[in-house]
Amino acid sequence: MLVIPAVDVLGGYVVRLYQGDYDAATTYGTAPATVASAWALAGASIMHVVDLEGARSGSPSSDLWRQLGDAGVPFQIGGGIRDTATACEAVDCGASRVVIGSTAVHDPEELAAIVDMVGPSAVVAAIDVRAGMAVGSGWLDGGAALSKVVEGVVAAGVNTALVTGIERDGAMDGPNTEILETVRGIAPGLSLIASGGVGDLDDLAMLRDNGYEAVIVGRALYENRFTLEEAIAVATN
Repeated sequence: MLVIPAVDVLGGYVVRLYQGDYDAATTYGTAPATVASAWALAGASIMHVVDLEGARSGSPSSDLWRQLGDAGVPFQIGGGIRDTATACEAVDCGASRVVIGSTAVHDPEELAAIVDMVGPSAVVAAIDVRAGMAVGSGWLDGGAALSKVVEGVVAAGVNTALVTGIERDGAMDGPNTEILETVRGIAPGLSLIASGGVGDLDDLAMLRDNGYEAVIVGRALYENRFTLEEAIAVATN
């Protein structure tokens, strides 16, 4: 299982939100490219970068993508990427994969067009779940039925989905495996990236044993619950 450090960016700072609340952000550093580079030096093979303001507004910062690309950091990027032109620009700036949330929820035809343009290996569908609904727009909209969204993601040709239980995000009280298994039950062929709630190495071992492709880890790393080296050792055991 791959361990992917989270680098969430708001106002130029690296932050973590609590349960998706923009007013409950904890700041962990400036210069996102520098933070991402440090994770790469510590052993991460790719970083999960989210432009939180872009996710909320639908207008992502291409400057952030270029900074990461210029730094030579391997990264997947999310936050406000909602059409083919924007997805292509992100890939051109150096993103290995684009993470598509709002469009995956509300416009599966556009999602399919993005897959056609950049290729299925360069697309991750973000399935962010609150109260049983898959939501978009920086987790601020009303969302759509989870089963319908998952079926649309598969029909669009996406191979990998990042599944987040929003109520667990930033809480470090364990991943929401019920949501992960619900998505797996609807689409057993999807490779799943778990996100939200990881608080200790036992959480990582459990996700590893359940056969998930990767896990996003944020606050637990920034607050030194364990090191990235320890996380990788458990995930690859």
